[in-house]
Amino acid sequence: MAAEPVSAEPRPTGPRRLLARLRDLMARGAAPLSDVARLVAREMVAEVASVYVSRPGDLLELAATEGLNPDAVGQTRLRVGEGIVGLCAAAGEVMNLPDAQNHPGFAYRPETGEEPYASMLAVPVRRAGRILGVLAVQNRAPRHYSAQEVEEAETVAMLVAELLAGGGAEAGPREGVGGAMPRVFSGLSLAPGIVLGPVVMTGGFRLTGRMLTDDPEAEVARLDAAAARMRRRLDEMLGDGRVPDGEEAGASRDVLEAYRLVAGDAGWLRRVAEVIRGGLAAEAAVQRVAGELHERMRRIADPYLRERLADVEDLAGRLLAELAGATTPAIPPGAILIARRLGPAELLDWHGRGIAGVVIEEASPAGHAAILARALGLPALGGVRGVLAAANAGEDAVLDADGASLILRPEEDVRRVCLRAIETRAALLEGQAALRGRPAVTADGTKMRLMLNVGLALELDQLERTGADGIGLFRTEIAMLARGTIPDTAGQAAFYAQVMDAADGREVVFRTLDLGSDKLLAGAEAPEEANPAMGWRSLRVGLDRPAVLRRQLRALLLAAAGRPLSVMFPMVATVAEFRAARALLEAEARRVRPAPERLSVGTMLEVPALVFQLGSLLEEADFISVGSNDLMQFLFAADRGSPALAARYDLLSPPVFELLDLVLAAARAARGGVGVRVSLCGEAAGRPLEAMVLAGLGLTSLSMPASGLLAVKSLLTGVDLPSFREVLGALRGSAAGAASLREPILGWARERGLAV
Repeated sequence: MAAEPVSAEPRPTGPRRLLARLRDLMARGAAPLSDVARLVAREMVAEVASVYVSRPGDLLELAATEGLNPDAVGQTRLRVGEGIVGLCAAAGEVMNLPDAQNHPGFAYRPETGEEPYASMLAVPVRRAGRILGVLAVQNRAPRHYSAQEVEEAETVAMLVAELLAGGGAEAGPREGVGGAMPRVFSGLSLAPGIVLGPVVMTGGFRLTGRMLTDDPEAEVARLDAAAARMRRRLDEMLGDGRVPDGEEAGASRDVLEAYRLVAGDAGWLRRVAEVIRGGLAAEAAVQRVAGELHERMRRIADPYLRERLADVEDLAGRLLAELAGATTPAIPPGAILIARRLGPAELLDWHGRGIAGVVIEEASPAGHAAILARALGLPALGGVRGVLAAANAGEDAVLDADGASLILRPEEDVRRVCLRAIETRAALLEGQAALRGRPAVTADGTKMRLMLNVGLALELDQLERTGADGIGLFRTEIAMLARGTIPDTAGQAAFYAQVMDAADGREVVFRTLDLGSDKLLAGAEAPEEANPAMGWRSLRVGLDRPAVLRRQLRALLLAAAGRPLSVMFPMVATVAEFRAARALLEAEARRVRPAPERLSVGTMLEVPALVFQLGSLLEEADFISVGSNDLMQFLFAADRGSPALAARYDLLSPPVFELLDLVLAAARAARGGVGVRVSLCGEAAGRPLEAMVLAGLGLTSLSMPASGLLAVKSLLTGVDLPSFREVLGALRGSAAGAASLREPILGWARERGLAV
């Protein structure tokens, strides 16, 4: 909606008149939805205006209407996903249909009397990310509602959401007796640990007071002043020492500097000002724009870029607090924070106030909040949908980030078990820490090589804390994405040199940039891709944009400064691609002095097609690293980000064993029996049971997250691999066609007291 100057006319017209009438209506107290529907129909020149409200059981009930049969109120119900209204609620998107009755999703309800109406505009009524209902406008004549009308309807829907959230007879039901019962939620572990403590919550800013204004320019001035105060406080935070010290400081500051860049971006604040000039008060406009950004960015496929949304929502919350002059209340010690989304600055604030753990409804391990949680040693759980609505501030909860679960209102026996688990975990960590300086050797004397997967400066201290043999996977793109840009050659070389210095002679395998899809290079256009994970990404981008790849390769060679250098190319599908990438590296190596003492060039094995080219590949690659995460999703045609498929396919299954057997046999026989070394990197390598099986198959080099390394080392010291191989062979022989061998392997390990 274009910015509208302050009018000198005594009475507003058009959209401003609708908002003015709504303001007058709401000023008289809690406005009935029927009055809102009547006003919307009159001011938008619509023959029908209806409000549907969410009810238990994924239902939408007609709660108010102007134009449809009034007897249908409270009687007409649609399931979420049923009819135009249900589709609007399910997708959370506006539906603007000139001929709604001929839409394939149209659901006819004779009691409403809506037969004469052709066109429909359906707008979701949304608050704090939840769909509370739908606002629908209809007309007899087929028409496509204008952008201005859509914006008007969205603003009205926002006001209706506040009416519904405020309670009353027409509002959706709240959690009743169930609110006192224990609830268990599963999620994704972002940072390990176990916590028992009281709940504190953030993530929803309840608007109070007026939502509309008759003096837009005064509201814009309030917005500008609040934004200036917010930026000043952020500058103070960056300089007050709250960022972790030591190796962690660099990347933590990178994260916060990227956050500050978002705070300084005037684009979203200009949009807030436009909405204010449309008639909303500053607080309501901030919430409106934050909601727009949420809906736009939540559809981004890449988890890292989705996490940038948390920065914007964090800033919106800070801006609302500045506008309201809110103060920060004290929290109980050992509290567990529950949030819908969480930005890095907000997490630092909460950590400084003493929280012991954090649960985030929408978060991924690559997000800013997860990065800082690991740096701060704060147990964290992500991807826990619905917990904010189910929790009550002050009640106790058990956060088991190791087991990826949260228990609200735990019963007394659960509390006792949790306290014992905390004590056991502390003793276990103490025992594992004693292994830090010892080599990883199995009970039969097999030497294992346990390495780390990292990507940020803040993770480099994990080399010493875990006693890792090196870095088996350094994700070079992560730090660049945290900064929001790809540095020049000198900047990259300085960063890579810092990594090699921290490794102190231990091998670092640098994976070249895994960019593409939503993680676009500067100036590139987003390709139309239905399956970004299998699209234009990673080495494919590097070979098509060789200047960027060559700049990175040159930086790696400069960083080595004569030291041994290991470079690995990701997403290789053909030997020709590997050959082309290696040629670029060797061309740069001829130009850089001093040359590396030894240059090792390898590939990740993620694309199954590469398995059928092993003969040629192993003649040219110095090493292979099996990328278990991508290999699993490509092998089973199962998106690893799909919750419905999360537990369907197992690494400990016959097809995976057969594939790894092929790779290991070919690698041992390569180059006249000299062989080519093979490792495996991925989350699976950091789980003790999987690590034992991989070692049993013959993989003696594993690269994993730091949180799993000491646990894996502890388990392997108690395993006699020759004996286990006999058991594994017998299980494989007797379970042909089985979906997984996990249970029998797990049973064998537990019988022997192994800590799996």
